[in-house]
Amino acid sequence: MNILLADDEKPLLHFLAKGLRAEGYECVTVNELHEVVPLIRKNTPKVVVLDRLFGSEDSLSILEAIKKLPNAPMVLMLTALDEVSERVAGLQKGADDYLCKPFDFDELLARIKALSRRNDSGPAPQQEILQFGSLQLAQDQRIVLLNNSELSVTKIEFELLLYLIENKQKVLSRERILSRVWQTQSDPNTNIVDVYISRLRRKIEGDPEITIQTLRGNGYRLGFRDQNI
Repeated sequence: MNILLADDEKPLLHFLAKGLRAEGYECVTVNELHEVVPLIRKNTPKVVVLDRLFGSEDSLSILEAIKKLPNAPMVLMLTALDEVSERVAGLQKGADDYLCKPFDFDELLARIKALSRRNDSGPAPQQEILQFGSLQLAQDQRIVLLNNSELSVTKIEFELLLYLIENKQKVLSRERILSRVWQTQSDPNTNIVDVYISRLRRKIEGDPEITIQTLRGNGYRLGFRDQNI
């Protein structure tokens, strides 16, 4: 399999290329950002391992061009920027996976193999980022951001917030929420939906604009604080 390694650190490029060639991969290396897209056109790699920063240049600037190429490769970004908001920005621009520096070579190898399998199975769906105001959900990564800061949520809280944001501005009854999030049709003698709604409401209350509204007798709605109920 043909891999393009793009990084402005020449010693790292040499190390990665040597290791991947020992694993049987064909590698082309490049340490100038402006040469990346032309080399992809020329070599049609299956996977591009792309460093996030080339000096003062951000490789996010070329991601869209890469993804518009015929037979576009999978892109694994390497980055020293470990903030969640930076990873989300890369995924929104079209990156298929992220690996933070420093990293273990075996992990890099495993991620390349996973990306190559996704490539072989056909075009991969774009990472979907759902947004409502300052609230963002990265579904594949299961990351929740509020004002670019990560929120700590449980699995159930994530599924509930996902359902609310998928249906933003719509009123969702307790029955519909139970069916989707808890996969049950009834909730005998408990107020579990109310409890989890309250938990989420507390976690997003730092935002001055958005809230989870209670519409008595009808259900809940993800909306804006100044929105009429």
